[in-house]
Amino acid sequence: MQLQMPLPPKYTEADEDWLTEQVLHRKEQFGSALCILAHHYQVDAIVDLADFVGDSLKLSQQAASRRDARFIVFCGVHFMAESADVLSGPDQAVCLPHLAAGCAMADMADATDVSAAMEEVRRLAGCQVVPVTYVNSSAEVKAVTARAGGAKVFAIPDQHLGCNTAAAMGYGDDACVVYDPQKPEGGLTAEEVRRATFILWNGYCYVHQLFTPQHVRAARARHKDIQVIVHPECPREVVALSQASGSTEQIIQAVTAASSGSRWAVGTESHLVNRLARRCGDKFVRILSDRPSHCLMMARIDLPHLLWTLDSLAEGRIVNRVSVPSQIAADAKIALERMIATKAVKEATRTKTQ
Repeated sequence: MQLQMPLPPKYTEADEDWLTEQVLHRKEQFGSALCILAHHYQVDAIVDLADFVGDSLKLSQQAASRRDARFIVFCGVHFMAESADVLSGPDQAVCLPHLAAGCAMADMADATDVSAAMEEVRRLAGCQVVPVTYVNSSAEVKAVTARAGGAKVFAIPDQHLGCNTAAAMGYGDDACVVYDPQKPEGGLTAEEVRRATFILWNGYCYVHQLFTPQHVRAARARHKDIQVIVHPECPREVVALSQASGSTEQIIQAVTAASSGSRWAVGTESHLVNRLARRCGDKFVRILSDRPSHCLMMARIDLPHLLWTLDSLAEGRIVNRVSVPSQIAADAKIALERMIATKAVKEATRTKTQ
């Protein structure tokens, strides 16, 4: 995790209205030379000021399309800003308002461990292995996995997404094994690796790990006709009990398109769910859990840090620039372009057990 310099009192002691007014002034001043991207998990104050709002991959695409923007200010976490830098042009600067806004799941898989793990799994399996890297990973990990190919799938870094993807493809839980980088040979035997179709990296999102089968049962006990939709980073048991699962974009689409008066319990980050509930006032929408599920890393991006970043740029100082070394960026770009080129699933996945 990188360190963020403390902000002057001018920013930390200001009220939200003044900060918002100043950000709007800077946006007008920069015009098309500035592009502010915000992830769905950001607070409303940031989302309201963004030029584009979306999930990780959608924002990477927006970054790639804004060639007229000299400055891309990414209100998300570090790996997202890396993706924007990889896809942007050499004359564009990507800035992350708070350098310590990282991603715990992405940090669970570093390039050295992943590279060693792929060799280890190939040896245990006796065949080539296809590493499938989630967009929620560092540029270094994307670069490592872009160069490999084979017969088995090694899903990195989220075990739950890998397991739920396997299930959606018709595979049973016995087709998956979990590789733990903290254990010799991942804690797996050669027989377990050879028998498995999917090897899952032992990583997870702490926000989506919060949701449990008990939350699903409790939601249905309170509201008999409620529809449960969750993010596929939730544990397999939660997804299996839900009516559907999907990315943030797919969740938004499913609830927005639903019939008026329908009821929804949503298993993902609270800021997105609360915003969706306000947008869909003709429906009942609530968080699936019995307490908020906030991404603390996303919360590090706030109005004071955003304004400080824009003020610095206006003064000719590029602060908190996220720059991926060219030798890593070249391979990471291959991985990202493959993700973007893959035909996206437009709708949430209906759970087969429902």
